[in-house]
Amino acid sequence: MSRWVVHIDMDAFFASCEQLTRPTLQGRPVLVGGVHGRGVVAGCSYEARALGAHSAQPMVQARACCGLRAVTVAPRKPVYSVLSHRIFQLLAERYGVIEQLSVDEAFIEPPALQQATVAAAAAFGDELRDCIATEVGLPASVGIGPGKQLAKIASGLAKPAGTAVIAQQDLATKVWPLPVTALWGVGPVAAQKLAAHGVATIGQFAGLRQSMAATLVGSSVGRQLWEFANGVDNRPVVPRAMAKQVSQEHTYPTDIITDPGVREAVDRAFAGAYRRLVADGRGAKTVTVKQKRADFSQSSRSQSLTYATDDRQTLRNLAHAATRPIAETGPIRLVGVSFSGLDAAVQDVFFPELDQLRSAESQVETYEAGVRGSSVQESLPGSLPAEGEMRRAVQPGLRFQPTADVFHLRYGSGWVQGIGHGVVTVRFESRTTGPGRVRSFEEDDPLLVEGDPFDCLDWDESMIAACAEQAAADARKQRLQERAELRRTHGIVAEPGADTVLVPLGDASAQQDTGTHAQR
Repeated sequence: MSRWVVHIDMDAFFASCEQLTRPTLQGRPVLVGGVHGRGVVAGCSYEARALGAHSAQPMVQARACCGLRAVTVAPRKPVYSVLSHRIFQLLAERYGVIEQLSVDEAFIEPPALQQATVAAAAAFGDELRDCIATEVGLPASVGIGPGKQLAKIASGLAKPAGTAVIAQQDLATKVWPLPVTALWGVGPVAAQKLAAHGVATIGQFAGLRQSMAATLVGSSVGRQLWEFANGVDNRPVVPRAMAKQVSQEHTYPTDIITDPGVREAVDRAFAGAYRRLVADGRGAKTVTVKQKRADFSQSSRSQSLTYATDDRQTLRNLAHAATRPIAETGPIRLVGVSFSGLDAAVQDVFFPELDQLRSAESQVETYEAGVRGSSVQESLPGSLPAEGEMRRAVQPGLRFQPTADVFHLRYGSGWVQGIGHGVVTVRFESRTTGPGRVRSFEEDDPLLVEGDPFDCLDWDESMIAACAEQAAADARKQRLQERAELRRTHGIVAEPGADTVLVPLGDASAQQDTGTHAQR
């Protein structure tokens, strides 16, 4: 084969980052998203996927699928960003040009693979996965093909944590039997059009006349997709500029003439744009809604925050606020939603000002990561939790929030496993410790302070500085200085290794995963 393109796709990236840096979570169904039950799943582990959970699913449904073993953790975008940077920095050092698609996937075209055999390409993929696992500690799937399209399809076939090679001669056996949606670029609308003409697989699409493919899917897009389906993909691997915005829009065959119809169209465009935002790995400050009229004139309106967020409900509320009523616009033929002001520094939104949800009648006082509070009515798998349960995790006035990173001046860094009744339960662990020991503290303990997201990595400070955003690196430097000053003020001598490899593992009774501490 004269050309091999390699697609690297990290496996369950957000959840894998959590399991890497919080070893207690390894082997458990992990859901990354709002711990308060609102919004959608940003990412989930393969253990959670095996139980029916998936990304972009409503969090309450994902929790119902996973049952009592589910562990819901708030997203830690700074951690994901720095691990992503390290992965692609490693690839750039070894292989040169990288075309990074998102926070967790990229293409490379190594010169060493030119004219390589299928066996040699497969061996390269295995070595690449081993390199990432050894250097960073995260699982990846690698797909290899004669072009980007087949390489991306191959990485999907390789999941999880595998290598797959698709050569030109493999089209009929490995590619053509796949559903047409496996083609990168065929979305639900295009798939529906193709299905109406009896086209359900890539092979059936490849068997069309190219002119027919163009008619069904659209002139330029249809012709290119037809070439991809037939193994023709000469697009070069080139670096991509960081996107300034992500968007989604839809044109409707008949004009929208009612406000409910417009809101439904906005929600549809929002859903697609939000999926792209989550894949990008950044948050947004501004939401813009575009409405094109029947006469092809258009209006756009934006709503902005003072900070970047990826909180789905907050952004959706902004989209609705930016939508003009039909009385102002007249009939609408196209609706689009875009996110801009993208920033890797994402602020979690526990109490968005625009939140219109009804407050629970009674406030549940206990949260336990992975353990439901005894005051909450249990839900059977497959049913939806009650609203009180959905809102139980986040409480006004708490000094620390569930699953937040914290730091104890004597014991080092950990994360909030449980909180309630004035007691904070912290699990002290990091990437290098194995499952850590649990300790409980009074919530107002002066020795327990806000943690730094990078503590859990146990990396050399120079590596953190090289991989982190400048603002995050500066914040960490300031935080380390403040810790040193606090230790001097309180006369604290840290336990050995408290700032790197944290509290040594104790006996089994000290390490057991218990929910009793937060309910004392």
